[in-house]
Amino acid sequence: MTGEGSVPSYYREVHQAICSRTDERVPIGVFQRVLSRTSLSTTVQNQIAEHVNNGDGFLSKVSLYKGLALIALAQQGKPPSPKLLDNFIQEFPKPQLGEPKELQTLKMQSVQESPLNLSLTLAELLKKENIKVELIPEKKGLFLKHVEYQVTSERFTVSVYRRYNDFDIFHELLLQRYAYRVVPALPPKRVLKGVLTSMTEREFIEGRRRALGRFLNLVARHPVFSEDELVKTFLTFSGSDVQTKLRDACKKLGDEFMTCKYATQAKDYLPADVQSQFSSSRELIRNIHNSFQKLRDRAERMAERSKENATDLLMFGKELSSLGSDESPVPILASCKSPWAALRRSVKGLSVEFSLLSEKAAQQGRREEDDVVEKLNLFLDLLQSYRDLCERHEKGVLHEHHRALQKYGVMKRQMLSATVKPKEQVSVEQLESRIVQQENAIQAMELRNYFSLFCLHQESQLIFTYLLITSHILGAFVDSQVQGHKEMGEVWQDLHSKLKSLFGDGNGQSPPLSPK
Repeated sequence: MTGEGSVPSYYREVHQAICSRTDERVPIGVFQRVLSRTSLSTTVQNQIAEHVNNGDGFLSKVSLYKGLALIALAQQGKPPSPKLLDNFIQEFPKPQLGEPKELQTLKMQSVQESPLNLSLTLAELLKKENIKVELIPEKKGLFLKHVEYQVTSERFTVSVYRRYNDFDIFHELLLQRYAYRVVPALPPKRVLKGVLTSMTEREFIEGRRRALGRFLNLVARHPVFSEDELVKTFLTFSGSDVQTKLRDACKKLGDEFMTCKYATQAKDYLPADVQSQFSSSRELIRNIHNSFQKLRDRAERMAERSKENATDLLMFGKELSSLGSDESPVPILASCKSPWAALRRSVKGLSVEFSLLSEKAAQQGRREEDDVVEKLNLFLDLLQSYRDLCERHEKGVLHEHHRALQKYGVMKRQMLSATVKPKEQVSVEQLESRIVQQENAIQAMELRNYFSLFCLHQESQLIFTYLLITSHILGAFVDSQVQGHKEMGEVWQDLHSKLKSLFGDGNGQSPPLSPK
C-alpha cells in the first residue's frame, strides 16, 4: 500500500475502534468478525483473510488498511486482489461496515479480560475459603501466655496449630512480598495500656481470636494472595518450625514486582486518568470507612444491650423467685383472709418464663454479635487496610522516587561543575558511573510506581466488590431482629396467658393486666 496520505480517515477510525488499547495490532479473529459483517460470500471473505494474514494471529495497522481496501473493492464487485492496490493513486475506497464505534464490540479482548480488571463477584470471593480460628482450651496458660490457636481451612481440609508469633511473622512476610496490596493488620499482641479497665482478659483474648480469623479469611480470599505459596504454607504446614518454612518460601519468591508478569508493562494497562481515579476512590472509600465505623459502633451497642437485657430479665425472675420463696407467716389483719400466701407461690413459678426470656435475649445478643458486628468488622478491617495501602504508596514509592530525582539533580549539577572546572579524570568518571546507576535506579522506581498504581487500581475494585456485603449485613441484621422478636414474643405471650390463669379474682375472672 502507498503512504498513509491515501488512507481515508474512516480506516483510521476503524483501526482505533478494534485495535488493542496497549497494542496497535488487531487480532485476526476480530478482523474475521469484521468480514462477517459484510454481505460478501464466505469464499471471498476467506480470500481476503488469506491475503492479509501473516500467520502470527495479528494484523499490523498497514495489513488492516489493506484488508479494508480489499473489502471495499470486493463490495464493488471487483476481485479482492492485492495487485489492484499496488498502483492505486487516488484515495482507497471506503468499505460499507457501518459506524466505526459499532465495531468496538468486536474486540476479542473484552474489558473484563484485561489484567487490570478484576472479574470476581463477591459470592466468588466468599466461596474461595472459609477459615475457623479456635482457642485450644488445654493450652491456655497464664495471662496472654502460651495461647495457641487451631486454624482450620475448609479449602485445604486441614487443621494446624499456630501461636500469635506465627501470625506476626506471616503478616510481616506478606507485607514484604505484597507491599502494593491490601494486607489486613493484625490485632495487638498485648492489652493496650488502660484497656483492661473496660475489658476483661477473657474478652481481650476472644476479641483477638475473632480478629485473627477475619485476617486469615480476608487474606485467603484475596484474588492474588489466595494462590500464593506463603498462604498455603501457613494454612497447611504441620511441621515444628513454620516460621522458618515461611521465611524460606518468601526468600525463594521475592516481592510481587519481581514475579508478576505485568510488572514492567503496568503503565500500558493504566487508564490515562489513573491519578484522578485513585484520588476520587480514596476519598470515597475514606467516607465509606467513617460511615461503617459508626454503623459498627451502633450494632455493638445493640448487641451489648441485648446481653444486658438478658441479665436484667434473669435477675428479675430470680427476684420473683426469692419473693415467692419467703415462708414467713402472713398475719391476719382483717376479717378476710389475705390472698398473699397463695399469690406468692404463683409468683415463684414465673421465674421459669423469665429465665427463658433471658436465654432468648442472650441468643439475640450473640446473633447480633456473630452475624452483624462480625461482618461489619470484617469489612472495616479491609477498608482500613486499603487506607494503609494508600499511605504506603505515597510515603513509600512516591517519596523514594522524589528523593531519587533530587539526588539525580544534585549529581547532574556536580557533573556540570566538573565540566566547567576540570577535575581529576578519575573523579569525573566515578561521577558519570554514579549518574548512570542513579538513572537506572530512577527507571526502576518509575516502573515500581506504575506497578503500585496498577495494584492500587485493582485493590480499589476489590473494595467496591466487597461493598456489596452491605446487603449481607443488613439482611443479617433484619433477620436477627425478626427471629429475636418472634422468639421472645412467643414467651411473652405464654407469660401473658399464665398470668391470666394465675391471678383471677374471687368470681373466677381475671383483673385487667393493663390499664384501659
